[in-house]
Amino acid sequence: MSSPLISVAELADLADQVTVLDVRYRMGGPPGPTEFAAGHVPGASYVDLDSALASPPGARGRHPLPEIGVFESAMRRVGVSDARPVVVYDDWSAHAAARCWWLLRHHGHLDVRVLDGGWAAWTAAGLPVATGDGGPRRPGDFTAGPGTTPVVSAGTVSDVGVLIDARAPERHRGEVEPIDRVAGHIPGAVNVPTASNLAADGRFLPADELRSTYAAVGAVPGADVAVYCGSGVTAAHDVLALEVAGVAAALYPGSWSEWVADPGRPVATSARP
Repeated sequence: MSSPLISVAELADLADQVTVLDVRYRMGGPPGPTEFAAGHVPGASYVDLDSALASPPGARGRHPLPEIGVFESAMRRVGVSDARPVVVYDDWSAHAAARCWWLLRHHGHLDVRVLDGGWAAWTAAGLPVATGDGGPRRPGDFTAGPGTTPVVSAGTVSDVGVLIDARAPERHRGEVEPIDRVAGHIPGAVNVPTASNLAADGRFLPADELRSTYAAVGAVPGADVAVYCGSGVTAAHDVLALEVAGVAAALYPGSWSEWVADPGRPVATSARP
């Protein structure tokens, strides 16, 4: 696997050789299962972000990482196996798909890619569309190992050399906060919103452009880099973009929602930390 992304043309050629996961999820948007039933990539299985890719909200944030056993069981139910490649897509600019990609990689699956451009790119290409609930799937044999990709915690995130906030600029600056109880950002964090990763057509920018974007904030190969967002979901989008750019980055799973749960933790506002 040379890239964490796959094009719709590549997926169309490999459809019978990979496990395809539909992770459609949009805050405030239509229910994912309804959208899946109305149309999906043939052979795909639906994965619910809230139940399969996160634990219930609590002290660890709004979308804590799922328990290993819960995640493993969810992936097996939709046919994920250790030796079979996986392709993940959504209709939310790859935000939910990146979470699934990160979790599978984190727990040891070696060949996972995100469909570049997602559901919109698939339909725009005029490729086949299936409807209905997808029917039963032969269970997979995926074994979720201990987390192997780097993570940081509330206790260590402030020590990161380059801490990236993946939220929208106005949330980073503390001008608005539509979801969490406090506005602002973790002191020292720089802002690279996930929208910066994408071209106008919804596909990821070329690797050299992403490399320049992240180099501008000090995120270069070999640097100590970590990413957070509101609840740890969309931060995976920046981690994915950084991987395309050739930069390894850790994830802060609890993100802003966990950080501000403790009123004793410092908060910064404005464009500068």
